[in-house]
Amino acid sequence: MTDQFGTAQIRERVLAGWAAAPVRLREDANAEEDLATGGYRDRLIVELAQNAADAAARAGVPCVLSLTLRERADGPPVLVAANTGEPLTAEGVQSLATLRASAKSNDDGSVGRFGVGFAAVLAVSDEPVVLSRTGGVRFSRDDTAAVVAELGAVTPGLADEVQRRDGHVPVLRLPFSAQGSPPEGFDTAVVLPLRDEAAADLVRQQLTMVDDALLLALPALERVEIDVDGRVSTLANASQRWHVLRRSGSWTDAERLDLLADRPTEERRGRGWQVLWALPRNHSGQVPGVLHAPTPTDEPLSLPALLLAGFPLDPTRRHVIGGPLTDRLMNESADAYADLLAERAADGADVAALVPTGLPAGALDGALREAVLVRLPKRLLLRSVEYPGELLRPPDATVLDVGGDHPDVLRVLATVVSGLVAAPRSATAALTALGVQRIALADVVDALPNRGEPQVWHDTYAGLASLADDANAREVLAALPVPLADGRVVRGARGVLLPTDDRLPVEALATLSPYGLRVVHPQAAHPLLGRLGATPATARAVLEQGAAQVAVEAMIDGSLGTGELLELTHAVLSLVSVALQDNSPVPGAWADGELGWLSDLAVAAADGELSPAGGVVLAGSPAAGLLDPDEVGVLDDDMSAAWPRKVLVAVGVLDDLAMVQGHDVDLDDLPDALCDLPDIDSWVEQVGTGVVAQLVAVRDLDLVLAHRWPEAVQHIASRPALRSALVDRVRVSDGDVSRLVPSPTAWWLQRRLGTVGLLDPAAPQGLHGLLELAPPWVAGLDEGIRRALGLVTGLDVASADPDLAAVVLQRLSQADREVDVATCLLAWALLGAAAGAVDIDLPDGVRVIDQARTRVVPAAEAMVPDDPRWLQRGDLGGLVVVAAAQAAALADLLDLPLASELAEGRIDGTGVVADVPGAVGAVLPGAPRQWREHDQLMVDGHEVDWWVEGGDVHAATSDGLARGLAWAAGDWPARHLVAQLLADPGDVVRLMIEDAAGQPRRAPAALPRSRRT
Repeated sequence: MTDQFGTAQIRERVLAGWAAAPVRLREDANAEEDLATGGYRDRLIVELAQNAADAAARAGVPCVLSLTLRERADGPPVLVAANTGEPLTAEGVQSLATLRASAKSNDDGSVGRFGVGFAAVLAVSDEPVVLSRTGGVRFSRDDTAAVVAELGAVTPGLADEVQRRDGHVPVLRLPFSAQGSPPEGFDTAVVLPLRDEAAADLVRQQLTMVDDALLLALPALERVEIDVDGRVSTLANASQRWHVLRRSGSWTDAERLDLLADRPTEERRGRGWQVLWALPRNHSGQVPGVLHAPTPTDEPLSLPALLLAGFPLDPTRRHVIGGPLTDRLMNESADAYADLLAERAADGADVAALVPTGLPAGALDGALREAVLVRLPKRLLLRSVEYPGELLRPPDATVLDVGGDHPDVLRVLATVVSGLVAAPRSATAALTALGVQRIALADVVDALPNRGEPQVWHDTYAGLASLADDANAREVLAALPVPLADGRVVRGARGVLLPTDDRLPVEALATLSPYGLRVVHPQAAHPLLGRLGATPATARAVLEQGAAQVAVEAMIDGSLGTGELLELTHAVLSLVSVALQDNSPVPGAWADGELGWLSDLAVAAADGELSPAGGVVLAGSPAAGLLDPDEVGVLDDDMSAAWPRKVLVAVGVLDDLAMVQGHDVDLDDLPDALCDLPDIDSWVEQVGTGVVAQLVAVRDLDLVLAHRWPEAVQHIASRPALRSALVDRVRVSDGDVSRLVPSPTAWWLQRRLGTVGLLDPAAPQGLHGLLELAPPWVAGLDEGIRRALGLVTGLDVASADPDLAAVVLQRLSQADREVDVATCLLAWALLGAAAGAVDIDLPDGVRVIDQARTRVVPAAEAMVPDDPRWLQRGDLGGLVVVAAAQAAALADLLDLPLASELAEGRIDGTGVVADVPGAVGAVLPGAPRQWREHDQLMVDGHEVDWWVEGGDVHAATSDGLARGLAWAAGDWPARHLVAQLLADPGDVVRLMIEDAAGQPRRAPAALPRSRRT
């Protein structure tokens, strides 16, 4: 076998050294083992690629590396790494067999520098072979062990060293010649029979990790071909997938002396430095996350880019060693990274994601990030929003603090904010790290000028619209300038009207502008203003905004000429006309409600004068026929023809009797609309305090012509709304108590027409002597209207009308009137029911019952019986009779004594106790079982038929007994039934049946007590 590389001489020198100093074997074995199991344990593929790239660089040819893993039938797989480039030389073999003495130390293009990289093969193989076009060399653990054993037999101490290491010997110190050649097309091949399956798994894992970082770290490496058990992949053209920036420089003698003084001798021969930064072109591209110097180290980097730089490393090539050289390369790397970001920004890329933020991954990473952040503010990195082709340095840039990416917002504000750049949420930390100043939206809004074309403002609002979803931003935008239709610019959208209706009369808006109307200029109108508080400018909204009311008030003060008045009137009527297309009110509802001021609108009257709209009527209308022409004018014919009837009525022109209304009306504080009703204060005084949920009344009744009242009342009755205001009683609530009272319209008409106490033509004939008959025209009114006017259809005790009671009391006292007993009893019942609500001067005389007729006597000669017993005591005075429950109230009202106040009601004698017939209990439950019979019953010395005292019934006659039993049982109406039963006890069944078939009697009541003086 030809030994072209002098392997025998190398072995002889190594063995001689071991023989001379056996400890050297242990040193070599330990060093080799430290590399194989320590720093180089997972760097096999990287070291093979690095050696291949250096060989290609020395040969000046592109490097192609083939990595083939094949199974073997007789053992674990074999890895073959074949490459193009300079073939194996004797110096190369010497380097392979000599730890830490690289043959490439003087070659500036080489990546390997320490001469230890080939030791990485020992992590997976004990029999590495290198085949080249110039020959081959192999290393073998077994062959080395055999040679060492042979030498140890004759060398004292060597065998002891081998034994001390359990037979483990160095593998790469003794080279042996090898036969074979590299695969076709390649210059050199490293053949690694793998130690076992674990080694095979490690190789497979490393092969899957081969990526672009290897190509970028080794510039001479053009292509890597990987074949794993027939599955082939190729890695090439890394620059197509990465943005790469390379920087390099040469050392001056002074720099070499200063920067490399603390480096090993062979490193001090280096001639310069190199830095490479690579950014993946694809956003999903993976970045290794560690420093490459230039092959991977264990130094973590958090920057989103790949860094390859010749930082000084420890012997394991895993960690960077600090010192002047590291500091210099740190600065060069930071400069290069800042320049790379500037290049990417110039190409149109957003570099915010490339700015270091957050916490560093380690000490080296922290120092590098700090150096980068010092340099980035000096680079042109951020794109101007106003001039997209212009880049800005971070200190010259400004971001809008609106919490997100709003391109439209930035576009419209770019001319206001100098140096404005985009600030998406994802870039917040980066922009802060770069020191970009932030400006609050409120400051920008404050800086907006109060001028500009309306269309420009529309575009501004459109750009800012995306901010309106945020409540805080809306609050700020509420202060935006808003151009108005009259040329003014105001701050803030609240209170302005936003045109939304093409029907709005533009000339009307212009007419009202001097009176404070604030309508957004149509060309500036945008929905954003609505979200910021602007009111949609419907015709109704314009009327409610206040300017129209101010204009109408100006009409009243007399400061305007006729032309100006009519121009304003036309403007207001135009708005009302449009508003009515959307909302048709009931006649007069606007002029009498929220828009009551419309009734002051100046309109032309038929006499040529200007008059308030509420002071004129439409010619030929019901109002024109009913109201006094001396109090109200007639609308000019030309104006009547120019405007629809409902428009004129809406502003208060009368074509019918008008109405006013109020909701939740406090009678102590009437709204203005109700205060104008005639005599409303008198109505309130009579009604008292309280709240009315809804109060409606007919207006202008005091202007009705006296001779037109019959027609006026008939007209009110024929109109549902007017009729309701008259006939519906008003519910007044005062705390938990409520009461029904006549409406203000009914109350006023009763007094104006004097109908209270007049007798309804349909009333019973018996009342005709007591009350005056209503005029004939009333007969044509329906019953509801007649009742509302206060006409008496009957003496309704249940209603107990105080006004009617007062009239009745006065009529009863008139001696020349003929009043029958039945009518008189009804009148007294009415007075008793209304006694608590009547407060009038008492007449001198009192009508009393005198047997079958009535007559008027002085009050001193009358009394009110407490109950039916006292009806037998005519000796006490004339009778004023009412139900026992109302006797005391009527006596108070008439200032009369009760009978019990005039006599004691004491019975003379005790009588004889007798049993009440049992049949009585069948028809009168609760009747006493016994009574006291008298031959002559005397009470206070006066003879009576019956009396009840202390629950005992006293009677002198059968009829008197029936009355006494009924009164004692609390069932006074049953007295006649009991009398029949007493007369014929055997007829009880028939009487019970007849009683059951009739109206049910009331439940028994307690016996009323007498009131004594």
